[in-house]
Amino acid sequence: MNPQLWWDVARATGIVGWALLAAAVIWGLLLSTRLVRGRPTPAWLLDMHRFLGGAAVIFTSLHLTSLVADTYVHFGAADLLVPFASSWRPGAVALGVVSLYLLVTIELTSLLMRHLPRPVWRKIHLTSFGLFWAATYHFILAGTDAGHPLARWGISLTAATVVFLTLVRILAPRRARRSGARIAASGSSLSRTRGERAHVAVGTTRTGPGTRPGRRDVTTTPASRLLREEAPIGPSS
Repeated sequence: MNPQLWWDVARATGIVGWALLAAAVIWGLLLSTRLVRGRPTPAWLLDMHRFLGGAAVIFTSLHLTSLVADTYVHFGAADLLVPFASSWRPGAVALGVVSLYLLVTIELTSLLMRHLPRPVWRKIHLTSFGLFWAATYHFILAGTDAGHPLARWGISLTAATVVFLTLVRILAPRRARRSGARIAASGSSLSRTRGERAHVAVGTTRTGPGTRPGRRDVTTTPASRLLREEAPIGPSS
């Protein structure tokens, strides 16, 4: 049996686990920013987001199991569960330990989302950004394959995608608020204009048989009727 078998398994599961975690974060950002419209549907994105998060937990567990079983580089339970306890690249391994705790916390609270206050769940879920960057630097500093050209390009493109979607996520609500303020201002101006027109149209002078000369006969035309007539055509309720 190859003495490096478990080490190779640990390397492979670590890379796959990071890729699944990155995909889950990107899927979550696509879901929250609503950049993907039509097909795939948001419900499909939510299901994929949950699937990727669960798969990341599974491969992370396999990664830890392989490290414990490995005899090429010896890791004990304390090395993998206590930050800076490992003598092999303690800083890089500590980032992995922190990533593990964040991942478990986020997944457990996601499963218990219906039983938690929404603000509490939201704040915990926002730590997924910290989880992504901690896991990414763990991959760069501790991964023996991080120097491979494919790994470098994959990390760079993934990080750039997360940064872009994060900026969209942060800036989109501001643009929405500004757009909403402009729409509200336009609607208020239009309402005043319609109200003035309705006020003018309420009283009109009517002449004809039975009307005394010089007497105003007021015909009432409700303003609500005028506004209703100018409203966009739509399905009747």
